[in-house]
Order: sequence, then C-alpha cells, then structure tokens
Amino acid sequence: MDQLRWLQPTPLVGETVSLLPLQASHSAALVSAAADGDLDKLWYTSVPNQERIQSYIDTALHQQQLGLALPFVVVDNASQQVIGSTRYCNAEPHNQRLEIGYTWYAKSFQRSAVNTECKLLLLEHAFERLSSIAVEFRTHWHNQRSRQAIARLGAKQDGVLRNHSCSADGVYRDTVVFSIINHEWPVVKRSLQFKLEV
Repeated sequence: MDQLRWLQPTPLVGETVSLLPLQASHSAALVSAAADGDLDKLWYTSVPNQERIQSYIDTALHQQQLGLALPFVVVDNASQQVIGSTRYCNAEPHNQRLEIGYTWYAKSFQRSAVNTECKLLLLEHAFERLSSIAVEFRTHWHNQRSRQAIARLGAKQDGVLRNHSCSADGVYRDTVVFSIINHEWPVVKRSLQFKLEV
C-alpha cells in the first residue's frame, strides 16, 4: 500500500462535531481553544500555546506530507468554533495500522458527547474506509482521565511501555498502549452509537 496515498485529507462530519483537516490558518483558533482550561499547563500532555503553536502545526503538517499522520481540528457544529484537535499518527499502511492521538478539547467541551463522536468518526473512517486491521491509542501513565476515556471507548489495554519517551524537561514517561482490532469494531461501533443516543 502506498505510504503517501493511504491517509488523504478528508473532512469527517458528525451530528455534534466535524473534524476538518488541519491548516496553518487554524493557529489562533487552536490557541484560543487551549486557553479554555489552561490545557497547555498540563504536565503529562502536550497542548500548544501561543509560543508553541507554530511548531505544533508545522510538525503535524510535515508528518502528513510524509504519509505518517493526518491531523484535524475539531469544530463544534452549532457554533462553528474550533474546540480542539486530534489526528491519525504513526501510520503503517503496509501493516494497515494507525494510532489516534494528540487529542485534546477545550475544557468546556470535555465530559460531553464530543469525544465519543470524534472517536466514532475516526474509527469508522479507519476501519470502514481505510481497511485498518488495528487502531492504537497511547497515553501517559499519569493521565488517568485519558486512560479512562480510552477504556470507555471499548479499547483494550495491550500493555505499558516503561521509560518509553523523554520529555523536553528530561523526564521519562511510561506509555500505556490500548487498541481496537477490526474484528472488535462492529460491537465497539454499536456501543459508541448507543452512548450518543442516550
């Protein structure tokens, strides 16, 4: 499978939110969304602020050019406001695997239907249009909220990568790895749709 053709910029549109391909012009809107809850101050995750937004976008778009990622902004359909970001990353077209990561939402949209619908859109595209055999999720060991949210999606924990990566301040992190495989997708999809209906 062609590394550069597998992930093509594609809008994913839901009832509550839409995922639009990231563009350089989204920088101010992303900084504003991150300021809702001071998300850039969370030590166990990487959310851009005014100083880091250019590097954040440049890195995401460079990874997209290499066929390794497909970054999105998350847009609230009602207000048309950018409320966060997410992306496919660590794509392996030859193995038909990818990761969903770099996900964050403005605090006022957390603990709502937003994450459930975003993941439904991303997983549906990954399994039903990209024919992925597995979709991975990774998070910091200390990011309990993220770990719980991933488990609620129906993903299963594969393991913990000890001393997996080093942060900018020189501290190593343990990374928790979860995944959903293609045979599990029908029941996971049904569960996510049910969560959105109730």
